[in-house]
Amino acid sequence: MPDCEFTESRLRCVLPFEAAPAEVRLLRRAAVQQLSRWGMPVAVDEAELLVAELATNVVKHVGEGASATLILEVKAERLRLEVHDKSPVIPVVREAGCGDECGRGLHLLAAMAVDWGTVVTAAGKAVWCEIPLDSGSSCRRIERAVEALESYEGAVRGLSQHGRGREVSLVESAVELIADLLHWTSARGHDPDDILDRAQMHYEAESEAA
Repeated sequence: MPDCEFTESRLRCVLPFEAAPAEVRLLRRAAVQQLSRWGMPVAVDEAELLVAELATNVVKHVGEGASATLILEVKAERLRLEVHDKSPVIPVVREAGCGDECGRGLHLLAAMAVDWGTVVTAAGKAVWCEIPLDSGSSCRRIERAVEALESYEGAVRGLSQHGRGREVSLVESAVELIADLLHWTSARGHDPDDILDRAQMHYEAESEAA
């Protein structure tokens, strides 16, 4: 993978890479090193996971050996991550339960980023996402939540929504899952209000520490 090229005044870094598992690991490391050089107040773990998901999608859906490029750029109060490849095929968020090949990485992208999308380019396409510069390092909790919600929703009624409807569907599933967990705690002699208070305390403590 060639060295990073960037213009400090724009805080923009371009990292060409080859779609291969070994290159994805190097790309993650290079992205983290660049953010460290910039002194970015961004959750490194979160950015590293998103870089890995974006690059891995190229490996899986465009093919190993394909040429691609990662662009890191600071825009206002956000860090923007873009991966460009030469395939014009736009990725689709598909139903859970069919494995990574069906777009699980995009579910993580939607859950972890404040905004994301795809765009057709002259050479192919770009998949991008943005995270706030003051984001907390909660990526693993978000990843577990996505996995739990997809598993829960798939078991209850299957998945059919996409885009904004998909987000609304996951929110509804989150409410139903929390209600089911409260029924579970009550049936075992625990106080549901106490469970909610303890969860809120954990959330607030971690948010303040982030």
